[in-house]
Amino acid sequence: MKTLAACLVLIVDDTETNLDILVETLGEDYEVAVAMDGPTALALAKDQTPDLILLDIMMPGMDGYEVCRRLSADPATAQTPVIFLTALTEVTDKTRGFAAGAVDYVTKPFEPAEIKARVRTHLSLRLARQELAMQNEILERKVRERTRELALTQDAIIEAMAGLAEYRDPETGGHIKRTRNYVRLLAMRLRNHPLYEKSLSEETIDLLYKSAPLHDIGKVGVRDDILLKPGPLTEAEFETMRRHTIYGRDAIEAAAKNLGDNSFLRLAQEIAYTHQERWDGSGYPQGLAGEAIPVSGRLMAIADVYDALISRRVYKAPLPHAQAVAVIRDGRGSQFDPVMVDAFLEVQESFRQIALSFCEDDDERRALEHPYVA
Repeated sequence: MKTLAACLVLIVDDTETNLDILVETLGEDYEVAVAMDGPTALALAKDQTPDLILLDIMMPGMDGYEVCRRLSADPATAQTPVIFLTALTEVTDKTRGFAAGAVDYVTKPFEPAEIKARVRTHLSLRLARQELAMQNEILERKVRERTRELALTQDAIIEAMAGLAEYRDPETGGHIKRTRNYVRLLAMRLRNHPLYEKSLSEETIDLLYKSAPLHDIGKVGVRDDILLKPGPLTEAEFETMRRHTIYGRDAIEAAAKNLGDNSFLRLAQEIAYTHQERWDGSGYPQGLAGEAIPVSGRLMAIADVYDALISRRVYKAPLPHAQAVAVIRDGRGSQFDPVMVDAFLEVQESFRQIALSFCEDDDERRALEHPYVA
């Protein structure tokens, strides 16, 4: 940290006698530079950036007011304190000086002790502000680093948990990558809609994108003979499969229980538990209807169903994009939030492009490249 003795004081006065007195008064305590006119003072200030300037007001050519205005307008010297040296005593003169950017006045003829006291006071204040600014910068840097570390930790936790579902069901990998991008795309489309502008902030959309891969995490609790069955499920098997929403909620809740109410996993838990609910109340596990279904669950429902339709499964071939769009459209107001379906229809081509970007199956790619007829 800079010391008072290392501070540079620029003295500006057109009278040599005044300069001699001020240099003698301050020279033993600080670094000192001098100028006898405004242009020279501005050039020195730009070259050396003084820590404080003692500035005479009444000088030929450019007066002290103009010099001070120019110093205040230059980012390099805008924070440098200026103390006016003047024989003017009228209130209007002082007010004009403060308006130009001065921090203090010393009236001529001046006393060396007063000069020393005022210079020391303003230099001490400047150094204190600089130290505070430095501490704030260090603190902000640490906060940014900590925020980045937390974000990386969050991502690692979510990726690790999502990896469990992918390990149980290899078909889940591409599904995870596609659906998280569908969710973000649809949320971005809806963020300015009056119904969703309060619930779809930039931060929330980012968390939705990160949390979406955990929507089927509960499938790790479903038996292999049901999860991997190469054909339609029986009613009893389907009832077991339906419990993956509850298993997912419970698994994420267990992971988040020590993180508090504002845990970044809150949205993930919400998505896992509600993405199979239907707008008309016929979904599961709670039978929620309409706006009782969280926004996150409604978004995930469209993304999940679209991707299931255009994906190949052991028991079905992938549907062409146009047919998948038609299914979503037909579910407007029954299975899906009608406003979200309208938004989906507006960005359906972007859904198709996302699906193509993460497509690793030839049958799926051919279906996605089917002529657009929706």
